[in-house]
Amino acid sequence: MKILIFGATGMVGQGTLRECLAATDVSQVTTVGRTPVVQVHPKLQQLERADLMTLDAFGDELQGFDACFFCLGVSSSGMSEDAYRHITYEVTLKVADLLARLNPDMTFVYVSGAGTDGSEQGRSMWARIKGKTENDLQKLPFRSVYLLRPGIIQPLHGIRSKTPAYRRFYNLANPLLSLIRRVFPGAIVTTEDIGQAMLNAARQSKDRVVVEAKDMIPLARGLDV
Repeated sequence: MKILIFGATGMVGQGTLRECLAATDVSQVTTVGRTPVVQVHPKLQQLERADLMTLDAFGDELQGFDACFFCLGVSSSGMSEDAYRHITYEVTLKVADLLARLNPDMTFVYVSGAGTDGSEQGRSMWARIKGKTENDLQKLPFRSVYLLRPGIIQPLHGIRSKTPAYRRFYNLANPLLSLIRRVFPGAIVTTEDIGQAMLNAARQSKDRVVVEAKDMIPLARGLDV
């Protein structure tokens, strides 16, 4: 498989990139983003763009891919609704619309979040916008669209969040999260789980699938969801 990853420098994106580079059935991974990743690998190519709204000029470099793993996202904390909507909805749909035209046989996997509001009518700003993003992604002519809704995510393999507050949280909470995972399997997913779930979504390539937090680990193990 040839795979595109957006948001590869974020916590989820780092985990996804790691799993893709290790997968024997992945021949090429191209990361797209504002900053380069630090990894060097024979499979890895990078396309640096400061403004993802202007990717149309790079159509030749964005064709021929089997899957796109869209891990780009921000916390809504402290953001206005317009600013959050621009990053979460407008950028995502702009990129996805371009990729659907260039790669109609592609599987598009979007990292959403537990509690996303598919009705688009709820009181939570982030949940409404995520819901609209999910709804409109499902209308695009991809072969498959998978919408992953993880809850608590535990970073593994030395992966760290770029957000200082999150880094402090994980530094304190990681031992507890590991304990919870042992006692209640499925309550928490890891960055490794999410990367494996994305790969298996691309391998299964069903139609339109919403993957709730409880289904993330089964998908990561290669089970149908």
